[in-house]
Amino acid sequence: MLKRFTFLGVLLATLALIAAACGDDDDGGGSGGETLKEVQDRGTIVVGVKDSQPGFGNLEPDGTFSGQDVEFARALAAAIFGDAGDVEFVVASAADRFDLLASGEIDVLIRTTTWTSSRDVDLNSQFVATTFYDGQGITVRADSAIQSVTDLQGATICVTSGTTTELNLEVRLSELGIAHTALSFEGDPEVLAAFIAGRCDAWTGDKGNLAGQRASFPADAGGPDSVRILPDTLSKEPLGPVVRDGDTEWFDVVQWVVFGTMLADEFGITSANVAQMAANPPNSDVARLLGVSFDGGAVFNFGASLGLSPTFMQDVIGQVGNYDEIYQRTIAQVGLARAGSLNASWLEGGLIYAPPVR
Repeated sequence: MLKRFTFLGVLLATLALIAAACGDDDDGGGSGGETLKEVQDRGTIVVGVKDSQPGFGNLEPDGTFSGQDVEFARALAAAIFGDAGDVEFVVASAADRFDLLASGEIDVLIRTTTWTSSRDVDLNSQFVATTFYDGQGITVRADSAIQSVTDLQGATICVTSGTTTELNLEVRLSELGIAHTALSFEGDPEVLAAFIAGRCDAWTGDKGNLAGQRASFPADAGGPDSVRILPDTLSKEPLGPVVRDGDTEWFDVVQWVVFGTMLADEFGITSANVAQMAANPPNSDVARLLGVSFDGGAVFNFGASLGLSPTFMQDVIGQVGNYDEIYQRTIAQVGLARAGSLNASWLEGGLIYAPPVR
Protein backbone atom coordinates (compact mmCIF):
# COMPACT_ATOMS: atom_id res chain seq x y z
CA MET A 1 0.00 0.00 0.00
CA LEU A 2 2.87 2.35 0.85
CA LYS A 3 4.45 1.80 -2.56
CA ARG A 4 1.13 2.61 -4.23
CA PHE A 5 0.79 5.93 -2.37
CA THR A 6 4.43 6.78 -3.10
CA PHE A 7 3.90 6.15 -6.80
CA LEU A 8 0.71 8.23 -6.76
CA GLY A 9 2.54 11.11 -5.10
CA VAL A 10 5.30 11.06 -7.71
CA LEU A 11 2.73 10.90 -10.51
CA LEU A 12 0.79 13.89 -9.16
CA ALA A 13 3.98 15.90 -8.73
CA THR A 14 5.02 15.14 -12.29
CA LEU A 15 1.62 16.15 -13.63
CA ALA A 16 1.81 19.39 -11.67
CA LEU A 17 5.18 20.22 -13.22
CA ILE A 18 3.83 19.50 -16.70
CA ALA A 19 0.78 21.68 -16.07
CA ALA A 20 3.00 24.51 -14.84
CA ALA A 21 5.16 24.25 -17.95
CA CYS A 22 2.10 24.30 -20.18
CA GLY A 23 0.82 27.31 -18.29
CA ASP A 24 4.07 29.16 -19.03
CA ASP A 25 3.66 28.40 -22.73
CA ASP A 26 0.10 29.70 -22.73
CA ASP A 27 1.29 32.95 -21.17
CA GLY A 28 3.58 33.46 -24.13
CA GLY A 29 6.89 32.66 -22.47
CA GLY A 30 10.00 33.22 -24.54
CA SER A 31 9.50 35.16 -27.74
CA GLY A 32 5.71 35.00 -28.14
CA GLY A 33 2.45 35.86 -26.47
CA GLU A 34 2.60 39.62 -25.84
CA THR A 35 3.16 41.19 -29.24
CA LEU A 36 -0.15 43.05 -29.49
CA LYS A 37 0.34 44.68 -26.09
CA GLU A 38 3.96 45.55 -26.90
CA VAL A 39 2.92 47.11 -30.19
CA GLN A 40 0.12 49.10 -28.58
CA ASP A 41 2.41 50.32 -25.78
CA ARG A 42 5.13 51.30 -28.28
CA GLY A 43 2.72 53.20 -30.52
CA THR A 44 4.08 51.81 -33.77
CA ILE A 45 4.24 48.46 -35.51
CA VAL A 46 7.62 47.27 -36.79
CA VAL A 47 7.35 45.31 -40.04
CA GLY A 48 10.02 43.43 -41.98
CA VAL A 49 9.69 44.16 -45.70
CA LYS A 50 11.63 43.93 -48.93
CA ASP A 51 13.16 47.00 -50.57
CA SER A 52 13.89 45.86 -54.11
CA GLN A 53 10.72 44.36 -55.58
CA PRO A 54 8.33 46.75 -57.35
CA GLY A 55 4.71 45.84 -56.74
CA PHE A 56 5.37 44.10 -53.42
CA GLY A 57 8.07 45.80 -51.35
CA ASN A 58 10.17 48.55 -52.89
CA LEU A 59 12.16 51.50 -51.56
CA GLU A 60 11.30 54.51 -53.70
CA PRO A 61 13.74 57.35 -54.56
CA ASP A 62 12.01 59.64 -52.06
CA GLY A 63 12.72 57.20 -49.21
CA THR A 64 9.18 55.82 -48.90
CA PHE A 65 8.20 52.17 -49.26
CA SER A 66 5.59 50.91 -51.71
CA GLY A 67 3.97 47.62 -52.69
CA GLN A 68 1.28 45.17 -51.62
CA ASP A 69 3.24 43.94 -48.60
CA VAL A 70 3.77 47.52 -47.49
CA GLU A 71 0.04 48.24 -47.84
CA PHE A 72 -0.84 45.32 -45.59
CA ALA A 73 1.61 46.68 -43.02
CA ARG A 74 -0.19 50.03 -43.20
CA ALA A 75 -3.52 48.21 -42.87
CA LEU A 76 -2.31 46.68 -39.60
CA ALA A 77 -1.30 50.10 -38.30
CA ALA A 78 -4.71 51.50 -39.22
CA ALA A 79 -6.43 48.61 -37.43
CA ILE A 80 -4.39 48.93 -34.25
CA PHE A 81 -3.90 52.70 -33.95
CA GLY A 82 -6.46 54.20 -36.31
CA ASP A 83 -3.54 55.65 -38.29
CA ALA A 84 -1.96 53.81 -41.23
CA GLY A 85 1.18 55.89 -40.79
CA ASP A 86 2.11 54.40 -37.42
CA VAL A 87 4.43 51.81 -38.93
CA GLU A 88 8.20 51.39 -39.03
CA PHE A 89 9.75 49.42 -41.87
CA VAL A 90 12.83 47.26 -41.46
CA VAL A 91 14.51 45.86 -44.56
CA ALA A 92 14.60 42.07 -44.20
CA SER A 93 16.89 40.12 -46.50
CA ALA A 94 16.28 36.56 -47.66
CA ALA A 95 19.05 35.46 -45.30
CA ASP A 96 18.05 37.28 -42.10
CA ARG A 97 14.25 37.63 -42.27
CA PHE A 98 13.39 34.72 -39.96
CA ASP A 99 16.14 35.70 -37.51
CA LEU A 100 14.68 39.22 -37.30
CA LEU A 101 11.26 37.73 -36.56
CA ALA A 102 12.45 35.18 -34.00
CA SER A 103 14.53 37.75 -32.12
CA GLY A 104 11.63 40.19 -31.83
CA GLU A 105 13.36 42.89 -33.90
CA ILE A 106 10.25 42.95 -36.07
CA ASP A 107 6.64 42.30 -35.04
CA VAL A 108 5.60 40.69 -38.30
CA LEU A 109 7.32 39.67 -41.53
CA ILE A 110 5.52 40.74 -44.71
CA ARG A 111 8.13 40.13 -47.38
CA THR A 112 7.05 37.90 -50.29
CA THR A 113 7.76 34.88 -48.09
CA THR A 114 6.61 31.48 -49.30
CA TRP A 115 4.64 29.29 -46.90
CA THR A 116 6.40 25.91 -46.66
CA SER A 117 6.22 23.06 -44.16
CA SER A 118 9.79 23.50 -42.91
CA ARG A 119 9.40 27.23 -42.37
CA ASP A 120 6.07 26.75 -40.63
CA VAL A 121 7.24 23.91 -38.37
CA ASP A 122 10.96 24.42 -37.81
CA LEU A 123 11.50 28.19 -37.63
CA ASN A 124 9.28 29.20 -34.69
CA SER A 125 7.01 30.93 -37.18
CA GLN A 126 3.37 30.82 -38.22
CA PHE A 127 1.94 31.89 -41.57
CA VAL A 128 -1.35 33.76 -41.73
CA ALA A 129 -3.69 34.14 -44.70
CA THR A 130 -2.07 34.07 -48.14
CA THR A 131 -2.13 37.52 -49.74
CA PHE A 132 -0.74 36.52 -53.14
CA TYR A 133 -0.60 33.17 -54.93
CA ASP A 134 2.58 33.09 -56.97
CA GLY A 135 4.74 30.58 -58.82
CA GLN A 136 8.36 30.42 -59.88
CA GLY A 137 9.28 31.48 -63.40
CA ILE A 138 12.22 32.24 -65.66
CA THR A 139 13.24 35.54 -67.26
CA VAL A 140 15.45 35.72 -70.36
CA ARG A 141 16.51 38.37 -72.81
CA ALA A 142 13.86 39.10 -75.43
CA ASP A 143 16.19 38.00 -78.22
CA SER A 144 17.21 34.77 -76.44
CA ALA A 145 16.70 31.44 -78.20
CA ILE A 146 15.29 30.06 -74.92
CA GLN A 147 11.52 29.66 -75.31
CA SER A 148 10.73 27.27 -72.45
CA VAL A 149 12.31 25.51 -69.49
CA THR A 150 13.31 22.60 -71.74
CA ASP A 151 15.66 24.96 -73.62
CA LEU A 152 17.77 25.61 -70.52
CA GLN A 153 20.17 22.71 -71.15
CA GLY A 154 23.67 23.95 -70.29
CA ALA A 155 22.43 27.41 -69.27
CA THR A 156 23.75 29.51 -66.40
CA ILE A 157 20.84 30.74 -64.29
CA CYS A 158 20.95 33.57 -61.75
CA VAL A 159 19.06 33.02 -58.50
CA THR A 160 18.79 34.58 -55.05
CA SER A 161 20.40 32.49 -52.32
CA GLY A 162 18.50 31.41 -49.21
CA THR A 163 15.15 31.19 -51.02
CA THR A 164 12.73 28.45 -52.01
CA THR A 165 13.56 29.51 -55.57
CA GLU A 166 17.09 28.18 -55.24
CA LEU A 167 15.90 24.73 -54.12
CA ASN A 168 13.06 24.59 -56.65
CA LEU A 169 15.44 25.30 -59.51
CA GLU A 170 17.72 22.42 -58.59
CA VAL A 171 14.87 19.96 -58.01
CA ARG A 172 12.76 20.79 -61.07
CA LEU A 173 15.61 20.90 -63.59
CA SER A 174 17.14 17.74 -62.16
CA GLU A 175 13.80 15.98 -62.58
CA LEU A 176 13.74 17.10 -66.19
CA GLY A 177 17.33 15.98 -66.74
CA ILE A 178 18.46 19.51 -67.62
CA ALA A 179 22.10 20.16 -66.79
CA HIS A 180 22.64 23.79 -65.75
CA THR A 181 24.75 26.07 -63.59
CA ALA A 182 23.08 28.01 -60.78
CA LEU A 183 24.77 31.33 -59.99
CA SER A 184 23.60 32.51 -56.55
CA PHE A 185 23.53 36.07 -55.23
CA GLU A 186 22.37 37.73 -52.02
CA GLY A 187 19.51 39.77 -53.42
CA ASP A 188 17.69 41.21 -56.43
CA PRO A 189 20.14 44.09 -57.06
CA GLU A 190 23.04 41.66 -57.32
CA VAL A 191 21.09 39.28 -59.56
CA LEU A 192 20.01 42.18 -61.78
CA ALA A 193 23.59 43.40 -62.15
CA ALA A 194 24.82 39.92 -63.06
CA PHE A 195 21.99 39.43 -65.58
CA ILE A 196 22.67 42.78 -67.26
CA ALA A 197 26.40 42.00 -67.36
CA GLY A 198 25.65 38.77 -69.24
CA ARG A 199 26.94 36.49 -66.50
CA CYS A 200 23.81 34.33 -66.78
CA ASP A 201 21.52 33.23 -69.60
CA ALA A 202 18.37 33.34 -67.45
CA TRP A 203 17.08 34.66 -64.15
CA THR A 204 14.69 32.69 -61.96
CA GLY A 205 12.39 33.94 -59.21
CA ASP A 206 8.74 34.23 -58.28
CA LYS A 207 6.79 35.45 -61.30
CA GLY A 208 5.54 38.39 -59.26
CA ASN A 209 9.13 39.40 -58.62
CA LEU A 210 10.15 38.87 -62.22
CA ALA A 211 7.25 41.03 -63.40
CA GLY A 212 8.29 43.79 -61.03
CA GLN A 213 11.91 43.61 -62.16
CA ARG A 214 10.84 43.65 -65.80
CA ALA A 215 8.61 46.69 -65.26
CA SER A 216 11.54 48.64 -63.81
CA PHE A 217 14.30 47.18 -65.99
CA PRO A 218 16.88 49.95 -66.53
CA ALA A 219 16.48 51.93 -69.72
CA ASP A 220 20.23 51.95 -70.30
CA ALA A 221 20.11 48.13 -70.29
CA GLY A 222 17.28 47.96 -72.82
CA GLY A 223 14.20 48.70 -70.68
CA PRO A 224 11.22 46.40 -70.07
CA ASP A 225 10.87 45.34 -73.71
CA SER A 226 14.35 43.85 -73.70
CA VAL A 227 13.37 40.97 -71.39
CA ARG A 228 10.53 38.43 -71.30
CA ILE A 229 9.16 35.89 -68.84
CA LEU A 230 8.77 32.31 -70.03
CA PRO A 231 5.27 30.79 -69.77
CA ASP A 232 6.43 27.87 -67.58
CA THR A 233 5.61 27.83 -63.86
CA LEU A 234 7.97 25.71 -61.78
CA SER A 235 6.33 25.74 -58.37
CA LYS A 236 3.60 26.89 -55.98
CA GLU A 237 4.54 29.99 -53.99
CA PRO A 238 1.81 31.10 -51.55
CA LEU A 239 3.00 34.41 -50.09
CA GLY A 240 1.77 36.13 -46.96
CA PRO A 241 2.58 37.60 -43.53
CA VAL A 242 4.45 35.58 -40.91
CA VAL A 243 4.32 35.93 -37.12
CA ARG A 244 6.06 34.14 -34.27
CA ASP A 245 4.67 30.78 -33.25
CA GLY A 246 2.52 30.54 -30.14
CA ASP A 247 1.28 34.15 -30.12
CA THR A 248 -2.38 33.44 -30.80
CA GLU A 249 -3.74 36.92 -30.06
CA TRP A 250 -1.31 38.60 -32.45
CA PHE A 251 -1.83 35.91 -35.09
CA ASP A 252 -5.59 36.56 -34.96
CA VAL A 253 -5.12 40.31 -35.41
CA VAL A 254 -2.86 39.96 -38.45
CA GLN A 255 -5.00 37.23 -39.98
CA TRP A 256 -8.31 39.04 -39.61
CA VAL A 257 -7.03 42.36 -40.88
CA VAL A 258 -5.99 40.54 -44.07
CA PHE A 259 -9.29 38.66 -44.21
CA GLY A 260 -11.12 41.92 -43.57
CA THR A 261 -9.71 43.50 -46.73
CA MET A 262 -10.80 40.43 -48.71
CA LEU A 263 -14.31 40.55 -47.26
CA ALA A 264 -14.56 44.26 -48.00
CA ASP A 265 -13.68 43.50 -51.63
CA GLU A 266 -16.32 40.76 -51.71
CA PHE A 267 -18.98 43.04 -50.20
CA GLY A 268 -18.16 46.02 -52.42
CA ILE A 269 -16.93 48.17 -49.53
CA THR A 270 -14.27 50.63 -50.74
CA SER A 271 -12.31 53.55 -49.34
CA ALA A 272 -14.76 55.82 -51.17
CA ASN A 273 -17.99 54.37 -49.75
CA VAL A 274 -17.01 52.88 -46.37
CA ALA A 275 -18.48 55.79 -44.40
CA GLN A 276 -21.78 55.47 -46.26
CA MET A 277 -21.79 51.69 -45.78
CA ALA A 278 -21.18 52.09 -42.06
CA ALA A 279 -23.96 54.66 -41.71
CA ASN A 280 -26.45 52.55 -43.63
CA PRO A 281 -25.24 48.94 -44.01
CA PRO A 282 -27.08 47.03 -46.75
CA ASN A 283 -26.96 43.74 -44.84
CA SER A 284 -25.79 42.10 -41.63
CA ASP A 285 -22.52 40.87 -43.18
CA VAL A 286 -21.41 44.42 -43.90
CA ALA A 287 -22.58 45.60 -40.47
CA ARG A 288 -20.60 42.90 -38.64
CA LEU A 289 -17.41 43.67 -40.57
CA LEU A 290 -17.70 47.41 -39.95
CA GLY A 291 -18.74 47.10 -36.30
CA VAL A 292 -22.14 48.77 -36.59
CA SER A 293 -25.77 47.87 -35.99
CA PHE A 294 -27.99 46.48 -38.72
CA ASP A 295 -31.71 47.22 -38.78
CA GLY A 296 -31.71 48.25 -35.13
CA GLY A 297 -30.10 45.05 -33.88
CA ALA A 298 -27.21 44.66 -31.47
CA VAL A 299 -23.69 45.43 -32.66
CA PHE A 300 -21.52 42.37 -33.24
CA ASN A 301 -18.33 43.65 -31.61
CA PHE A 302 -15.81 41.81 -33.73
CA GLY A 303 -13.04 44.27 -32.84
CA ALA A 304 -13.33 43.69 -29.10
CA SER A 305 -12.63 39.98 -29.53
CA LEU A 306 -9.33 40.97 -31.17
CA GLY A 307 -8.42 43.64 -28.64
CA LEU A 308 -9.13 46.38 -31.18
CA SER A 309 -11.67 49.15 -31.71
CA PRO A 310 -15.14 47.93 -32.73
CA THR A 311 -14.79 49.95 -35.95
CA PHE A 312 -11.18 49.00 -36.77
CA MET A 313 -12.08 47.78 -40.26
CA GLN A 314 -13.56 51.18 -41.08
CA ASP A 315 -10.12 52.66 -40.44
CA VAL A 316 -8.41 49.95 -42.50
CA ILE A 317 -10.70 50.34 -45.50
CA GLY A 318 -10.95 54.11 -45.27
CA GLN A 319 -7.19 54.65 -45.12
CA VAL A 320 -5.79 51.71 -47.11
CA GLY A 321 -8.68 50.19 -49.06
CA ASN A 322 -10.02 46.72 -49.73
CA TYR A 323 -7.99 43.88 -51.25
CA ASP A 324 -8.71 44.90 -54.83
CA GLU A 325 -7.85 48.55 -54.22
CA ILE A 326 -4.52 47.46 -52.74
CA TYR A 327 -3.89 45.09 -55.65
CA GLN A 328 -4.69 47.64 -58.35
CA ARG A 329 -2.50 50.26 -56.66
CA THR A 330 0.50 47.94 -56.37
CA ILE A 331 0.71 44.62 -58.22
CA ALA A 332 -1.36 45.66 -61.24
CA GLN A 333 1.17 48.43 -61.81
CA VAL A 334 3.88 45.90 -62.72
CA GLY A 335 1.68 44.26 -65.35
CA LEU A 336 0.05 41.44 -63.38
CA ALA A 337 -3.70 41.62 -64.00
CA ARG A 338 -5.86 40.22 -61.24
CA ALA A 339 -8.74 39.09 -63.45
CA GLY A 340 -8.40 35.47 -64.51
CA SER A 341 -5.55 34.80 -62.08
CA LEU A 342 -5.43 32.76 -58.88
CA ASN A 343 -5.60 36.08 -57.05
CA ALA A 344 -9.08 36.89 -58.31
CA SER A 345 -11.93 36.73 -55.82
CA TRP A 346 -13.49 33.31 -55.28
CA LEU A 347 -16.62 34.85 -56.78
CA GLU A 348 -14.68 35.13 -60.05
CA GLY A 349 -12.94 31.77 -59.94
CA GLY A 350 -9.87 32.78 -57.94
CA LEU A 351 -8.48 31.71 -54.56
CA ILE A 352 -8.96 34.94 -52.60
CA TYR A 353 -11.48 33.75 -50.03
CA ALA A 354 -12.10 34.75 -46.42
CA PRO A 355 -14.15 33.04 -43.69
CA PRO A 356 -17.27 34.87 -42.53
CA VAL A 357 -17.37 37.25 -39.58
CA ARG A 358 -20.02 35.91 -37.24
